Amino acid sequence: MLVSATEMINKANEGHYAIAQFNINNMEWIKAILLGCEAKKSPVILGVSEGAAKYMCGYKNAVDMVKNIMEFYGITVPVAIHLDHGTYDGAKKAIEAGFTSVMFDGSHYPIEENIAKSKELIELAHSKGISIECEVGGIGGEEDGVVSAGEVADPKECAAVADLGVDFLAAGIGNIHGKYPADWAGLNFDVLKEIQNQTNGKPLVLHGGSGIPQEMVKEAITMGVSKVNVNTECQIVFADATKKYIEDGGIDKPKGYDPRKLLKPGADAIQALVEDYVVNFFGSADKA
Repeated sequence: MLVSATEMINKANEGHYAIAQFNINNMEWIKAILLGCEAKKSPVILGVSEGAAKYMCGYKNAVDMVKNIMEFYGITVPVAIHLDHGTYDGAKKAIEAGFTSVMFDGSHYPIEENIAKSKELIELAHSKGISIECEVGGIGGEEDGVVSAGEVADPKECAAVADLGVDFLAAGIGNIHGKYPADWAGLNFDVLKEIQNQTNGKPLVLHGGSGIPQEMVKEAITMGVSKVNVNTECQIVFADATKKYIEDGGIDKPKGYDPRKLLKPGADAIQALVEDYVVNFFGSADKA
């Protein structure tokens, strides 16, 4: 039921569209994202950070939840479950638990150590038929306690990791996690172009997709970005819809406190965002 992300990413790269990685946090997130992608016939990557995996009671439970929900709803589109910003040990644990794709974020190590650890994990993942993403150059902001100032990656270092056989590469090009500040300078397309030149067109990943102007993301997709990560935007629309439900008095109606009613507006908002993004933002609708 779950697949490696390699084929969907390579098809996106060839077709000049992008596969969305929507991060999941609980059952509502999984349902909303899967139903949205099924409705628009879009492949999807479900991202799981190490913190989210802990919140969902472990890697295995995250995998089992996704599998069971896919079976219950009869999901037919390609779905990969992907470890997001995995540590060296976390990537190994996710592989053991049944993840079909993992990311190793070694960007905080000296480049030689990043390359050595990446090489080992690439070989391990590929021996299991699992896709793997590695990172060069930190992504700005904070992700589960890992903080980076958002430097741009060195294209030659990107080439060194790409040459190891990584399936897709995360490289800092000025993007950040979380909300973007008003004085954000934007994506560095000159560096993006040079990374593509140095890596012979390796599919690239844009982290921190929430908040980047759509036209800027679309331009990045034409230049080789084939996977875009979205997390904060889903959290915001979920929170806003839940807040509105409460403020509008929904919680005071008969059984309005029932979690099935309380959480429904937020889940519906996530599904609507997913459907909008895969159709109008990433171009992955009808690519399943």
